[in-house]
Amino acid sequence: MSLSISLHLLARSPVPGRVKTRLIPALGPEGACDLQRLLLERTLQLPAEGFSQRFLWLDDTPDASLQGLADDLGWTLVEQPVGDLGERMRWISVLGLAESDGVILIGNDCPALDAEYLSGACAALHTQPVVLGPAEDGGYVLLGLRRVHPSLFNAMPWGSDRVLAVTRERLQQLEWSHQLLPVLWDVDRPEDLPRLAALGIRVEV
Repeated sequence: MSLSISLHLLARSPVPGRVKTRLIPALGPEGACDLQRLLLERTLQLPAEGFSQRFLWLDDTPDASLQGLADDLGWTLVEQPVGDLGERMRWISVLGLAESDGVILIGNDCPALDAEYLSGACAALHTQPVVLGPAEDGGYVLLGLRRVHPSLFNAMPWGSDRVLAVTRERLQQLEWSHQLLPVLWDVDRPEDLPRLAALGIRVEV
């Protein structure tokens, strides 16, 4: 059976001083904003293969450049719903599952997340109700769902090293099986910048 799976990218609009704030001491507000734009543009260029629809959920109005790129690459640009991160993710999952069999949620902070990784997530969703892409810092870089429950999003310790562990505990309580993908790293702190440079992504300070 072939599932229809929609891809949902949650991102912050690149505005100096409001994005990548942990990197501002190393890059400055403009440099951190430039990095956000680079990472976002890189994620938008992931291939569309395997997805029935792709949505870019932004927290603010996009500039013309970002809007144009999203249009050119076939993304539907939507404003994020209100609420904390968990509430926004829950709503996006519910809305996505109203139109497709499965949803995959990602951010733009993980440059190691590539077409092969997304393909693996889609394959996992054909056999499991939930797929998780673990992050080195204890969170996750990808969440795939074929069903939704509020406990996966409510009162989660977002931003901590417990997010993945708590999510798996709650899946166990729901008796929902899940598959883990390989562990990836995301860009959050100044010590991540050398790894980013090794991928050919550099930001002028």
